[in-house]
Amino acid sequence: MLIEKNYKFYAAHRNETLTDKCRNLHGHRYGIKCVFRVTREGSLTTLFADFDRRIEPLLKRDYDHGMLIHESDPLLPYLQQYMEETGDVLKLKVLDAPSSVENLGYTLFTEIIALGLDLERIEIKETDSSIVVYGRADWEADQRLGQAGRGGQTAELQTRS
Repeated sequence: MLIEKNYKFYAAHRNETLTDKCRNLHGHRYGIKCVFRVTREGSLTTLFADFDRRIEPLLKRDYDHGMLIHESDPLLPYLQQYMEETGDVLKLKVLDAPSSVENLGYTLFTEIIALGLDLERIEIKETDSSIVVYGRADWEADQRLGQAGRGGQTAELQTRS
């Protein structure tokens, strides 16, 4: 049986590997749909609130109103230096690959599985018209490819933010 839960968060990002508008710092209201595989035991499988208790703190702590940034982005050292010099604390979610929605799918999928949930797929809505569906087979393939595989981009993907 499958259970779906929807979440959202706001975050800034840029994709420094691109040469189009998405190289600029900008933000999105990300819509997240998680589809979980559950086993029914009795009259119910899992309370919806059980998913919320695990996922909402992760999104609030690491993502909401923060900045997604690639560890190799040349902007990162300047942001870190700024925080050190001023004492200002910026919420930075440092990713091991460019901050594309595909790589965000990988990261979120990995983090949600680490919470002990059997995630079947995650759908990430980056804009009103752009959604990435990232499933278990995608995650397993990315596990095999490693960071280098997630860092490469095709010309087609480079046109998106």
